[in-house]
Amino acid sequence: MPAHRVVVLAVDGVYPFEMTIPKRIFGTAGAPDGTPLYEVLTCGVHAGPGPGTVRTDADFAVAVEHGPELLSTADTVVIPPFVGCSDDSGDQWLPASLKDALARVAPGVRIVSMCTAAFALAAAGRLDGRPATTHWNRAEQFRAAFPDVELRPDVLFVDDGDVLTAAGVAAGVDLCLHLVRRDHGSEVANRVARLCIVPPWRDGGQAQYVEQPVPSSESAGTAEVREWALERLHEPLTLAALAGRARMSVRTFSRRFRGEVGLTPLQWVTAQRVAYARKLLETTDWPVDRVAASAGFGTGASLRLHLHTNLGVSPMAYRSTFRSGRQERSIPAG
Repeated sequence: MPAHRVVVLAVDGVYPFEMTIPKRIFGTAGAPDGTPLYEVLTCGVHAGPGPGTVRTDADFAVAVEHGPELLSTADTVVIPPFVGCSDDSGDQWLPASLKDALARVAPGVRIVSMCTAAFALAAAGRLDGRPATTHWNRAEQFRAAFPDVELRPDVLFVDDGDVLTAAGVAAGVDLCLHLVRRDHGSEVANRVARLCIVPPWRDGGQAQYVEQPVPSSESAGTAEVREWALERLHEPLTLAALAGRARMSVRTFSRRFRGEVGLTPLQWVTAQRVAYARKLLETTDWPVDRVAASAGFGTGASLRLHLHTNLGVSPMAYRSTFRSGRQERSIPAG
């Protein structure tokens, strides 16, 4: 099958770091035989023959080989942020050239915005009635401008099927890795993360990056408890047990945990169990009940419920999609 085509749409004033994230992440993803899984191309918004020039927000411009007509061939379109896309003037959110370019995207094609490029998607009506995120520092402005969008300012990215939005800067890396994982499974995404020397996923959301008073030096964090819990996912991990390990009251522990991670302790535990169950489904032939027990879900029925809630598929459907005939590997329980 042909590689999945990702088209990055560069608008004048584009932020160069975010513009290059898709090529770095998707361009690193390959099949076991080395065949590229994605084709990443960049286009500008101005039609015309020959290479075009796109200004960046830095002291240089970039030459792009394609015009907006390339968008009609895309399987995924990525819009990086650009200067003006979150200015106070709504006229800057969706320049006419960008509006015309987006009209070339076929219905059902996956569209991704990074950082404040969510303003452009919202101004185009692509986010009405849908969940989305943007940089936390622009959340109130976004909420006031687009009340019909279900803004989620505390998360690193939002996946709403064919429309996905990422928070600021490096959250674009998180979202691209998520798409690789969604398309090809955890093993491929983890290999990409290792090659790019980035974490395969980051715990929590934007809450941990919002400006807050610096805690006192006496404040104990929750990182050690998280490491401890990851070694014991197969065991009962109650809120009281986690707080006891941290030598804190349940109330204090819950507050500090959410402040550091952006999730409640039990939400985080469930997310880690789902991730571990996915790994086991991809890399072993273990029965569903054994996978469930090893990941801490207790029963196959509980695993099915959580996997369907998080991924929309059953354990067997997930395994048949992502295992790809690999031989069973020995992974210790827990």
